[in-house]
Amino acid sequence: MADPPGVRLRNCCKRGVTKTAPGASGVVDSRVQLASLLIGLQCGCELTPYVLLRRPDKTVTTDDVPETAPLDGHFLRYKWYRVQSDKKVAVCSVHPSEQATLQCLGCVKAKIPVSKSYHCTPKCFSDAWQHHRVLHDRAASAVNENGNEEEEVFGRFNNSGSGSINTSLSASASSASLTNGSTPMYPAAVTQRSGGETWFEVGRSKTYTPTADDIGHVLKFECVVVDAETKLPVGHANTILTSRVIPAPSPSPRRSIPVDGMGSLDADGRITSSGTFTVLSYNILSDSYASSDLYNYCPSWALSWPYRRQNLLREIVGYRADIICLQEVQNDHYEEFFAPELDKHGYYGLYKRKTNEVYSGNINTIDGCATFFRRDRFSHVKKYEVEFNKAAQSLTDAMIPTTQKKSALNRLVKDNVALIVVLEAKVNNQPVDNPGKRQLLCVANTHVNVHQDLKDVKLWQVHTLLKGLEKIAASADIPMLVCGDFNSVPGSAPHALLAMGKVDPSHPDLAVDPLNILRPHSKLVHQLPLVSAYSSFARTVGLGFEQHKRRLDSTTNEPLFTNVTRDFIGSLDYIFYTADSLVVESLLELLDEESLRKDTALPSPEWSSDHIALLAEFRCCKTRSRR
Repeated sequence: MADPPGVRLRNCCKRGVTKTAPGASGVVDSRVQLASLLIGLQCGCELTPYVLLRRPDKTVTTDDVPETAPLDGHFLRYKWYRVQSDKKVAVCSVHPSEQATLQCLGCVKAKIPVSKSYHCTPKCFSDAWQHHRVLHDRAASAVNENGNEEEEVFGRFNNSGSGSINTSLSASASSASLTNGSTPMYPAAVTQRSGGETWFEVGRSKTYTPTADDIGHVLKFECVVVDAETKLPVGHANTILTSRVIPAPSPSPRRSIPVDGMGSLDADGRITSSGTFTVLSYNILSDSYASSDLYNYCPSWALSWPYRRQNLLREIVGYRADIICLQEVQNDHYEEFFAPELDKHGYYGLYKRKTNEVYSGNINTIDGCATFFRRDRFSHVKKYEVEFNKAAQSLTDAMIPTTQKKSALNRLVKDNVALIVVLEAKVNNQPVDNPGKRQLLCVANTHVNVHQDLKDVKLWQVHTLLKGLEKIAASADIPMLVCGDFNSVPGSAPHALLAMGKVDPSHPDLAVDPLNILRPHSKLVHQLPLVSAYSSFARTVGLGFEQHKRRLDSTTNEPLFTNVTRDFIGSLDYIFYTADSLVVESLLELLDEESLRKDTALPSPEWSSDHIALLAEFRCCKTRSRR
């Protein structure tokens, strides 16, 4: 019989601690970054160790070797264990790597998730009180409003954002049957008890997703080479220990606010109204841009893509939007994660990757715009892809002298794109049979160039997009939504063009125009009756709306911010709608800066992008109104 292969283990995230032990055919090298395994339980963040298999001929492979397809007469067997101590363990809600020593009884009385009530020291509790008491105020407010505080205050993620930690404080085994990874269900087994510790087997696949029972406990991953004929282990098992599993940070939910002061919220926190639909716009922060140098205030584990993708998915799905417009979605992340995962929740997706004339990296990590819609609410009619690089080429061919074309293209070609989708609303989950009664909707999703010194390029890109939408509007009487990250603050020329339909010739942004592509300034107009959805907060009267109005800029009626980093705070993201065919029914409440600054800025363990999501509910109307 051939010599069995050797196994090398390491965590999939980063280089870490090294352990060496004799193996079946040489040295077994295990590497693990413990901090990268501090991934919250409820985030559903899958743990995938990196296993390197060394064959007798010295070649290595990272491919899995299951029992059904042995390699050289051997296969790999995996097991996950939870290490449970007889001593009950709770973790601090502020410093999840620390053990809790005190509990806020006010949280218990208010029925706030118990994991938020624990603190490691009196100083920790005192320092956190300013933000902690907001939970008490929200709980009390929710009770006063509808008497159902848990559903209202903690219902955004269907109460899965943070679970009761009491389950993890028990020394009992988990449920009688378990499933994790791709393995079938099987009974849990107590495999070892030593020194006041019990090791429970919790998984038999290569991957494992921490559960509520794992909070506060160490996990152990075991991999061993097994003889395919005798089914007996060959050599020593190779193991990795994690740090204690911590609860996933769960931000306070954002409520949907009816902007007309009328209507009522249903159990899902949405307005009960016939013929309405919701639209979400969210720059999710591409992993290729989420560098530890740029966001060094965010813990490395919270900045890692395995953590962020699950946190983002939970947030996005929790909003239950009918239409989702995402920006900075990497090509590989769309194909391998967002498209299949949102498909499970009933969404159909369309994607437009940025062009790569400027980009020189891996083509799979180029980001782009993704638009999803619920299959039971809409059907796809048509898609338009806008590549600003092509528009730049046409512009320079028509306007720029030959000697200046190269420098002009260097300035204009930035790989930005827009995705325009025409949808048809379904009635009772069926398309409308009568073409004369078809309800169409046009949704534009874009990400405008980021460079602040290219004010002319930003304005030109927005103007180009609007001219394309005008052509669609001329061919059909169709409501329109224009969503995205415009990288333009309220009052800038691009924002003025969108919101006012024109740009004042004396606007300071027009002074930056080295290619004269913005002249004559009289051409910087459009006829679409666009209005910013979030400006509806400013037009709403009532005592309960003062808090939301304080989160608006009083000059432009736009949110004070949609992007928060250590060095910048301001609004860059918008949802515009055609006011002659759509009416805003409700808006997702805005966040206050103070609540975000406790983690310095975005992203943070709670919020996994440096932008915040915007969501608006609309109702189609037949009233023709002026801008």
